[in-house]
Amino acid sequence: MTTTQRQLKTDRSVRRYDDIRELLPDVDNPTPLVRVNQVVPDLYLKLEWLNPFGSIKDRAASYLIRGLMERGELEGKELVEASSGNTAIAMAALAALEGTRLTVTIPDGVPAEKQVALRMLGAEVWPTPDDLCPVDNPKDGAIALARSLAASEGGSRYAWANQYENADNVRAHYETTGPEIWRQTDGEVRTFYAAFGTCGTITGVGRYLKDQDPGIRIVAVEPNKGHRIPGLKSFAEAKEPGILDRSVIDDVIRVPDEPAYDLTTRLWREEGLMVGPSTGAIAHAALNDGDARGMAVAVSPDSGLKYTSYFAEILGDEGLPQI
Repeated sequence: MTTTQRQLKTDRSVRRYDDIRELLPDVDNPTPLVRVNQVVPDLYLKLEWLNPFGSIKDRAASYLIRGLMERGELEGKELVEASSGNTAIAMAALAALEGTRLTVTIPDGVPAEKQVALRMLGAEVWPTPDDLCPVDNPKDGAIALARSLAASEGGSRYAWANQYENADNVRAHYETTGPEIWRQTDGEVRTFYAAFGTCGTITGVGRYLKDQDPGIRIVAVEPNKGHRIPGLKSFAEAKEPGILDRSVIDDVIRVPDEPAYDLTTRLWREEGLMVGPSTGAIAHAALNDGDARGMAVAVSPDSGLKYTSYFAEILGDEGLPQI
């Protein structure tokens, strides 16, 4: 570019931006809300995989890093985070933009696609076996390792965002996701579905929607023990995150793997929605919710393109999931 060439300014009306971070969502720049017409009639999915780094965790990662910087906790340090992939991918991209190094501890069963994406973004990736964690929390090995790294070298090397305990995770959804849903539904949403994971989404959105109308029903989706639905937590085998606020949750629906993957396949083939398995689990819960009422909104956390290796394993000879 020559020195005399005019530099264009950010203009959302024509979707022109100076920096990829300006694509992060807020009330004036929300992720789409799309109706499901065949598979779960009249359920609206909030398509979080259209965020700039590919998942709902873009919101939390942005708030987590901003909070560390505002409190001076990141100065002169590297980042470390435990993640099943999505938060780490967003944090890796944001850290790269800030010139900060990120080390990620992840469960060793995380799809290869996510691990490759993290390494492409410059993150150091430590796949972590579950048995690193205490016996009473057998699925929290990655969290245990992140905690250990954060405490190493007298705490002088790493800043740990700790998305499972950090209120900035909840704040991200109270200030963005919740208000977006309220505005996009003209305040008519009556049921909201999200899965147990870090629990920032269901706590933040749940609080916001309950503040607008205490009658809105908040439904949590939980996988079975021993599940294979990335990003979701079964509290039969993992510790409840400190940020989980059960007071905003009206019901919990448990979903086995097989129907979750069946619904995922149907959303691809009947709706053209290329969603990940967590969306299938959440949509299955909505489809089988006997207490459903009024306008329903569900989170679609990420794209199925991050799980093609999983799908290849479970596709049978007829191209249908075989869990």
